Amino acid sequence: MSDRQRLFFALWPDESLRDAIAPLLTLHRECGGRPHPPTNLHVTLNFPGMVDGETRDCLERAAGEICAPPFELTLDHFGYWPKPEVMWLGCSAVPSPLAQLVERLNGAMRDCGLIPESRLYRPHLTLLRKARQAPQGEPPAFHWQAREFVLVESVSTPTGVEYRVLRRWPLTG
Repeated sequence: MSDRQRLFFALWPDESLRDAIAPLLTLHRECGGRPHPPTNLHVTLNFPGMVDGETRDCLERAAGEICAPPFELTLDHFGYWPKPEVMWLGCSAVPSPLAQLVERLNGAMRDCGLIPESRLYRPHLTLLRKARQAPQGEPPAFHWQAREFVLVESVSTPTGVEYRVLRRWPLTG
């Protein structure tokens, strides 16, 4: 294993939610692009990026000290970012416990010597890459009972990027 890893914190759907969302991956027929692998579906909380083992240890310690309550995230609308050509599923309202969790993880990044993104946090689940547009209409609402957050490693493989959950923390605050 390399001494540097590409890491991010995320909400990771359980199998039933992933299976419910997976049919939306066929929207590439309408929107172009290529579907995100169902096993990689997630909502990024923050992105430390390439870190060494010492920084990873610091992030894990800091994440273990975060006290945050479980919450419901409702994914209920489509979005599209033209520059990266990404079509996504997002939420029209960000629950305050989610915003607080993101801010605490950003604080953990700062405590570990990293700089979190300064742009407004916009929770989303990537559905398509290299898409031409968002689909017409809106999706059914998907209600996600977020009860944990995870640390994920992004690994490039000959068949594409794989996301590997390294560690989990319950939301219990």
